[in-house]
Amino acid sequence: MAVQHTLLLQRKYGAQGTNGAVSYQGEHICHTIELPDLSNLPRISCIPVGRYRLEKRRYPRHGEQIGIPNVLGREAILIHAANNAMKELHGCIAPVTTLTGEGTGDYSGKALAKLKALVYSLWDMGDEVYLNIR
Repeated sequence: MAVQHTLLLQRKYGAQGTNGAVSYQGEHICHTIELPDLSNLPRISCIPVGRYRLEKRRYPRHGEQIGIPNVLGREAILIHAANNAMKELHGCIAPVTTLTGEGTGDYSGKALAKLKALVYSLWDMGDEVYLNIR
């Protein structure tokens, strides 16, 4: 049976965006930025708190990314690079290296590469990876 690994995303909510930190087995991986919490409204809100199984998804625009399927009332939610939630996100989660404000951060590509390296290494072992959002 596949081993289950859980990444923890702890959030702080703001009017301009939702900031968070992702950790795995107690180790900090990256910060995250998302849209503000607007009751899970598609394309303008962050996704609800919960536990989600991550899956490899291929998108025409973003190439192969970490997808978050099975979000109630939402589709095509993924983890991809962005440095400004309000300008670049439509409900997805963007990893960033440093937070610069509510829903903004720096070096998203670098943070995404680090997160993908971890998640893909677990997938390559045939394991399942979950994201627990609190």
